[in-house]
Amino acid sequence: MRYLVATMLVGSITLFAGHARAADGMTIAVFTKNSTNPAYEAFRIAADQVARTAGARVVHLVPKKPDNVEEQKAMVEQALNDKPDAVIFIPVDDVAMIDSVKKLNEAKIPIILVSNPLPGKFVTYVGADDFEIGYREAKYLFEHLGGKGKIVVIEGTPAAPTNRERVRGYQRAFAEFPGIQVLGSGVGNYQQPDAKRVMAKFLGEHPQIDAALSANDGMALGVLEALKEAGRSSIVIGINGILPAVKQIEAGAILATVDFNMFKIGCTATRAAVRHLKKEPLPEKVMLPAEIIDKTNYKAWLVPVDQRACPEWSEVVR
Repeated sequence: MRYLVATMLVGSITLFAGHARAADGMTIAVFTKNSTNPAYEAFRIAADQVARTAGARVVHLVPKKPDNVEEQKAMVEQALNDKPDAVIFIPVDDVAMIDSVKKLNEAKIPIILVSNPLPGKFVTYVGADDFEIGYREAKYLFEHLGGKGKIVVIEGTPAAPTNRERVRGYQRAFAEFPGIQVLGSGVGNYQQPDAKRVMAKFLGEHPQIDAALSANDGMALGVLEALKEAGRSSIVIGINGILPAVKQIEAGAILATVDFNMFKIGCTATRAAVRHLKKEPLPEKVMLPAEIIDKTNYKAWLVPVDQRACPEWSEVVR
């Protein structure tokens, strides 16, 4: 909830002018999609950690309504007025936010683009290969099922390129495993309550669901809630490697997750912002590798996010 403070102040006061500047004058505005997804909480914690070390100030801009385009547009307008030294930007929509990015470009505010590609000028892009993530997740599940089974798909927010790429990865896996029958696909908007409702609907329609393929961990947790309330069981898999999901892997309730590591991405994006402001070199793109997290290796992800240390730049960019 601490990150909602800046959000609630947007439009009423100047976000940056009222704060004492860091010793070296760096103020970084960090735009994330919502306060409900633990992955973005991890991203904000990472940004704060790097900023403290660098002596920079971070201001978090988070829509009160998850993934709300109009709120994020308003926050960009506020940033244009307040002129932070750099912006770390996760767009809520890769089409609707193009004009906002154009305005930031015109104002010559450096942008580190994260996670969701879209047109514009950026000092670098930090993310992961969502097509490969989706493909690896689905392939892992289908191999676990022995190539046969009835499944449902819980998709993320349709406007998010992460979702589109993950679903495209699923489609590649479907083509390789013809014995997998997709009973239905529903939109969970990357939100736990939405996914719970979608899964409850599927459970009411289908007496047998062997597995649920979820485009993120928050939705996988919603699927588990629906299964519990219905007194049903099914194999569940997700993406992100968030701590609550990893604990469910430990308990045997979730099969696996793919480590789309927003903590490391947040560390890397913030380090990139600091490096740019210090006029240090940056690659055009930094892509973090994904890893399957399951019963064989989950313990490494049980460390709470606020107790993790950001990797050094040399560990990520070689």
